[in-house]
Amino acid sequence: MTQTLKGRRIAVVLFNLGGPDDQASVKPFLFNLFNDPAIIGLPGVLRTPLAKLISSRRETSAQANYALMGGGSPLLPGTRRQAEALEAELNARLAGDEVQVFIAMRYWRPFTEETAVEVAAFGPDEVVLLPLYPQFSTTTTESSLKIWNETYAGSGVSRAVCCYPSATGWVEAQAQAIGSKLDEAGEGPVRVLFSAHGIPEKLVSGKGDPYQEQVETTVAAVVAAIERDRGPIDHALCYQSRVGPMKWLGPSTPEAIAQAGADGVGVVITPIAFVSEHIETLVELDIEYGELAHEKGVSLYLRAPAVGIAPPFIDALADAAVGALGRTGVAPFGQGCKADWKACPYRKGKHAA
Repeated sequence: MTQTLKGRRIAVVLFNLGGPDDQASVKPFLFNLFNDPAIIGLPGVLRTPLAKLISSRRETSAQANYALMGGGSPLLPGTRRQAEALEAELNARLAGDEVQVFIAMRYWRPFTEETAVEVAAFGPDEVVLLPLYPQFSTTTTESSLKIWNETYAGSGVSRAVCCYPSATGWVEAQAQAIGSKLDEAGEGPVRVLFSAHGIPEKLVSGKGDPYQEQVETTVAAVVAAIERDRGPIDHALCYQSRVGPMKWLGPSTPEAIAQAGADGVGVVITPIAFVSEHIETLVELDIEYGELAHEKGVSLYLRAPAVGIAPPFIDALADAAVGALGRTGVAPFGQGCKADWKACPYRKGKHAA
């Protein structure tokens, strides 16, 4: 009797921040977010009571925003669809292996700690850690990788993809979504606003966070893809979701919308650092900034959707996962950092070697 060779068991772990399931989980979600030292860099004895205070003060307003989306965040259902699409693609590509895709959220269920137990029970031979943050930041990817490395105690050879700011499928999915909205906008003057989640400037200047550079890399690649077919477009990069008194990366998205109004151009806005719909897109971009655009006299305000399960994006995730199987450690998929950023994990790994 011929013995069939057993293929590899491959676990792919998708990282994201998570979001509250319902109104009751808004406050604990906020506490988990602000109690992360990557978000508030104070000692625990100071950070924890501050996180409790902030989450208490923001609970009511945050609940009102989540109520606009049915009471909770759509992030987990959207991420599950991405995981299912990626798992199907990877099992088609790696027909001799068994691939299972897991979801590990940082601040709400399924928590990283819970997912680590599930992955260990799967008993993988290979583990690929794949953040759903195309651009690396200490506030997202680094925090997610840190808690995973502290938590996972199962089998398998692990490697991580730290970023993919100019991955072909990611860029193409963005370009297609924006192109559809430009078609909808018609012939009038319109500006494409690439809106990324902001971070404090001191993370870039002090901690050497490469996020700003990587966002600029994504924007340049998407603009090139659009202009390849359409010719030059009016565009600008801006940053949303600023909180607190610190100076954040700018210009802010509200400032960019006001400028478009002053310049007499319409706006096509796109979430250039988000891959799923959630509160920052469905409430902040669609509702709050849509109202602002009306107030500022912006003649046309259209929003390109997040890439979600767009086939080019799922292909990019699959390319990143398969490409990572031939190595260990942490590395970008495609071009990562251009400069020698202090917080870059790939740089740290090369220097350690």
